[in-house]
Order: sequence, then structure tokens, then C-alpha cells
Amino acid sequence: MRVISGKARSLRLKTVEGMDTRPTQDRIKETLFNMIQHEIAGAEFLDLFAGSGAIGIEALSRGCKHAVFVEKNKKAAACIRDNLIHTKLINDAQVLETDVISALRKLGSESRKFDYIFMDPPYNKGMERAVLAELDHLDLLKENTLVIAESSLQTEIQDELFEHLKVLKIKEYKTNKHTFLQKVQEG
Repeated sequence: MRVISGKARSLRLKTVEGMDTRPTQDRIKETLFNMIQHEIAGAEFLDLFAGSGAIGIEALSRGCKHAVFVEKNKKAAACIRDNLIHTKLINDAQVLETDVISALRKLGSESRKFDYIFMDPPYNKGMERAVLAELDHLDLLKENTLVIAESSLQTEIQDELFEHLKVLKIKEYKTNKHTFLQKVQEG
């Protein structure tokens, strides 16, 4: 696994051994960033269930101002820190070693707001819905925040379940998909 583009381009990233994490494949990561690359410069990025940190590191490499990585697995959080040091992006990042819901509530209490929120929870455990429900009522979203949920092809994310989030599009790959959501404009 490597950084695809930007100031850390071509640098290899460590991954966590075992089956606890499932790194996003480089070709899927490249497709994702090709879709959002024009607005990423100067953005605030939140990487939930961050694993090795590859998605948030790619965002930083491509010009994000700051990224917060949330990962409760100690080995994975250490891997993120190592990858941030290796890519020389550590000064633009924060790693929260806690569960995602606690991290979201902490960030909300600090009045933090993000331009992009990416999540890649364990597949087929229903965690997407719980995290999106938290995001729906916490004040972490800017007016045009894009929320991207990576999930299995079988996972359905329906915007009828949320008061403020609306599904914009779904991009399917061979083994998984990305669901893009955005805050509904008031009025």
C-alpha cells in the first residue's frame, strides 16, 4: 500500500497485521480521490475507523490542512502514527485512540467542524447507521461537508433514517462501495 499522489507520493505505508483491519485498495483509493480532489486543498478531514491511516494520509498528501484519525485498536493507532512520521505529515494530524462514537462526541464538544468525513467500519455489523445517526445530530458538519461511508455491497444506507443527511450518490466496486452523503440545506 502506498500514497498515490501529492507531497508524500509513492511512499509505502505500513499496515496492521491480521484481519482486524482491511486497507482500502490503492485503485479504489485513487478512484475516490479522483472524485474529490478539486475541493480537498485546505480542507479539514476526519478519518473514522482509520486502520493504517491510508485514507487520511492520502488527503493530507493531496493538500488537506489537517486530519483527525480515529482508531481504537492500539496496534492500528501506532501504525497510523508511524505512517504519519514516515510521510512527514505528523504535524498536520491528530490521532484519537478511542471508539468512534466517543471521538465524535469529544470533537463535537470542542466545536470542531470538518469538510470531509470518511468512515470504513467493519463490514456487515450495522455500524454505518449508528455513526451516521451521531453525525446527523452532532454539529461537526460544515454547510457542504461530504460524508463518505465505505461498506460492503450488501449494506444499505437510506437517507430516510436521518434528519439532516441525504445520500448524494453511491459508487460501487467489485467488492464494496462508497456512499456519499451531505447535509441537507436548511430552508
